[in-house]
Amino acid sequence: MKTHNVTQGSDQWHALRARYCTSSEAPVMMGASSKVKRNELLRMKATGDEREISAWIQKNLFDKGHELEALARPIAEEIIGQELYPATATDDDGFLLASFDGITMLEDISWEHKMWNEQLAEQVRGGELGPEYYWQLEQQLAVSGAEQVIFMCSDGTRDRCVWMCYEPVPGRREQLLAAWKQFEEDLANYQPEEVQPEVVGRAPDTLPALRIEVTGMVTQSNLIEFRRHAHRAIAAINTELNTDQDFANAEKTVKWCSGVESRLKAAKDHALSQTSTIDELFRTLDAISEEARTKRLELNKLVKARKQQIRDEILMSAAGTMTKHIEAINKSWRGMVRMPSISTDFSGAMKGKKTVASLKDAADTELARAKIEANQLAEKISGNVAILEQEVEPGLESLFPDVQQLALKEADDLRNLIKLRISEHLEAEKKRQAQQAELQPQVAPEAPTITETWGTGNQPEPVRLGRSSNKAVDRPTSSQIIWLLAVNYKVSTAVVIDWLQQIDFEKLRKSLCG
Repeated sequence: MKTHNVTQGSDQWHALRARYCTSSEAPVMMGASSKVKRNELLRMKATGDEREISAWIQKNLFDKGHELEALARPIAEEIIGQELYPATATDDDGFLLASFDGITMLEDISWEHKMWNEQLAEQVRGGELGPEYYWQLEQQLAVSGAEQVIFMCSDGTRDRCVWMCYEPVPGRREQLLAAWKQFEEDLANYQPEEVQPEVVGRAPDTLPALRIEVTGMVTQSNLIEFRRHAHRAIAAINTELNTDQDFANAEKTVKWCSGVESRLKAAKDHALSQTSTIDELFRTLDAISEEARTKRLELNKLVKARKQQIRDEILMSAAGTMTKHIEAINKSWRGMVRMPSISTDFSGAMKGKKTVASLKDAADTELARAKIEANQLAEKISGNVAILEQEVEPGLESLFPDVQQLALKEADDLRNLIKLRISEHLEAEKKRQAQQAELQPQVAPEAPTITETWGTGNQPEPVRLGRSSNKAVDRPTSSQIIWLLAVNYKVSTAVVIDWLQQIDFEKLRKSLCG
């Protein structure tokens, strides 16, 4: 690792962090942070606006924890039996950065301190940290090459101090590096979106107080003015829902409409207590109340329907992007193999999210996770495809009809299997050639070759073997006869046997011998 001479929390330190993938950002990048969303980190990294996340780190990790960290350091040094030194370092590849609360002189043990938190302390006592913490430790180990991290949670005293030893978990470092590569790719393709302030719902203006006094007849009322005002307010309610602000306004307006209905009912009940019937008054109150009720029900349905529509649009967009990602990977293999199915759960990731921004962040984070998994598997398959292309000679491809399954094996297992199949094939070929040689007749150098001549009639002349001679010739074996015919006519021995079985030898003898 390469150590940088900067003070943690200084301007130089912040400037250095901006150029690297940092360990404190690792949980955010992995979508495991409860404080900062992955999309927020993307935006800040893409725009260069590091002030927000830097301010969060300064406030939560340094200003509050610096004093407690200093108090806890002697406790950690006593546990380790060595002195600890704060450090900021990058890995040998210049890709990852980590800031250490403490690391030993030999760089074999590091120390990470967190302020006392009962929930975190319970995790430490159980020896199992959640992803919001262990991704930072995995990156620290990747940068330093240390064997372990002493993870401590305390308030600076021995009474409230728990600690555990964290060692790298197989597969996590590879997953972390793949995730950072995907983050870098997302960063390169980042398109800024308008940052919306936190929405606060607004309902229509408060209606004027409705005054009704009756003594058998309406003696005083501003009903006409009230009706005109209420009608304008209700008619102006927005039912086009697209943004978080629209949804917040609509939800608050639903409550407002319900309140209008309640107030009108109360006014009506009050009037009823003063007179038995005043037709015009009641019809007006009922009309306004029904208008507010109708708008409330309409808006409530619109809110639910539009939210579901937006949710589905975000889900389908993420699923479509994942499909295109898989298709791009498959094209690189020219039809030789294809990616197996990568499981995604966009619906589960979006469950419980209320705002458009949180729904999109959840879908994007799940998309990034699935891309990372696909990229890791694609890298493995590409490596195996390269092994097959390098170690399988042309002409032997038929020995590997199950290339789709073979591409998912471990590289060493695949190499061993390739050697085994080729070895078995060569051995089988050697045996086949030996068996064929046994069937071939042992012909002396002067042995005659097979020739065939045809007469001018309809019947072919008999096949003659070599030069005519009165010298007696040893009768060839049945196998030799069959083999000679097969060679002469360039067919298999099975075909020759079938031909011979169809010959009427008695008729043939009479025809040839007269």
